[in-house]
Amino acid sequence: MSSPVARGAAWLRRIARRSRRLLPDSKHPAQMVVAGFALAIAVGTVLLMLPISSETGTVTHWVNALFTATSAVCVTGLVVVDTPGHWSTFGESVVLGMIQIGGFGIMTLASMLGMLVARRFGLRMRRTAQTETKSLGLGDIRSVVAGVITVSLIVELVTTTVLTTRFTLGYGESLQHAAYLGLFHAVSAFNNAGFSLYSDSLVRFATDPWICLPMVIAFVIGGLGFPVLFEIGRRLRHQRRYWSLHARVTLGTYATLAVIGVAAFLSFEWNNPGTLGRFGVPGKLLAGFFHGLAPRTAGFNSVDVGELHPATMLVTDVLMFIGGGSAGTAGGIKVTTFALLAFVILTEVRGETNVHILGRKLPVVVHRQALTVVLVGGGLVFVAALALMVLSPFRLDAVLFESVSAFGTVGLSTGITSQLPQAGQLVLVLLMFAGRLGPITLASALALRERGRRYDFPEERPIVG
Repeated sequence: MSSPVARGAAWLRRIARRSRRLLPDSKHPAQMVVAGFALAIAVGTVLLMLPISSETGTVTHWVNALFTATSAVCVTGLVVVDTPGHWSTFGESVVLGMIQIGGFGIMTLASMLGMLVARRFGLRMRRTAQTETKSLGLGDIRSVVAGVITVSLIVELVTTTVLTTRFTLGYGESLQHAAYLGLFHAVSAFNNAGFSLYSDSLVRFATDPWICLPMVIAFVIGGLGFPVLFEIGRRLRHQRRYWSLHARVTLGTYATLAVIGVAAFLSFEWNNPGTLGRFGVPGKLLAGFFHGLAPRTAGFNSVDVGELHPATMLVTDVLMFIGGGSAGTAGGIKVTTFALLAFVILTEVRGETNVHILGRKLPVVVHRQALTVVLVGGGLVFVAALALMVLSPFRLDAVLFESVSAFGTVGLSTGITSQLPQAGQLVLVLLMFAGRLGPITLASALALRERGRRYDFPEERPIVG
């Protein structure tokens, strides 16, 4: 008969073997991302409920704390309480820390999940792609983490310096307070969070290029995604000839949608007295440029969103739903997903069988993954908008705008967020969490679960359309 120690050791070995089979990183690494963000939100909620976090020194209601923590960690920017009016300096610091953790975590974990998915490629394809693009190597986790930290700190430091200088020289703020304002808005901009220490966001700075343009540059860089930024850096240093397909699609689609967004905003809002109509031509151009890019999920506004023309709101809905680049701080279904489906449609219209993009053939499995992400995202927005219409007295255009903003982790609002009932706010909490992590985890899970089938049923073609 074995001793109790031996039996215990054997039992521990069995538990260890079973645990290795059940650990999320063995089969479903995306689960670790979800669990990590849920834990960060829980910790942030507890910290924000502390009396020291509010200006009045009282306990914040758990729904308000949960909503703010989710919005900060998911780098959204929707708020149910006035950020500078309700939170103390400690509370604002907690929000700032959660924004940084959320943005850093998304860029790092999404990049590593993308590398893990890349391991599903054949050896020949991997070697060819890496030879031509010299993109992130498999297992290059250390360079990913170091790169994300470096990019984040550099962009935030430069933006903080410019904003601090402007707040000091242009608005008479003390150096200490100006530095605090500059740091908060720089971190919020780069991480596409949309939180501001001004109750009107950036409306008071709508015609100030020294405030608006640094913010635009910061949230565009953060929204492109770390893989694209890494490749741009490598190209600038080594003058490489080839770009990866991902970088070319991301940059091309992002630029195209930016032009469409700016043109649409200027066209629809040029004479609107509630938005651009009260500015001169330079102010209109600056505010139009800012708002043409903000829906890519920056979340800041320099005009009153509630006064937008219905056509502008609809265009903004589309831009918010598409979002920014993969493995970046922007949300949405991502510009690559949108572009891939556009090429799939173009191929079908032409009557061709294979999808080709910029000299590369697109695998059929990618079609299905992109279509799944779009349909699931659209379904979530529809369900959330329907729930908000049932729970609140607001019209479809307002609740749809709010739902798309939450799913795309944008943060723009027509002003109804704080007026929603608590049940409606909890709907937005779930939508922000799903919108921030859903496209990433869903796409990676679909890719990692891909496997062949040993048999097929007889083929039959139903009528389409």
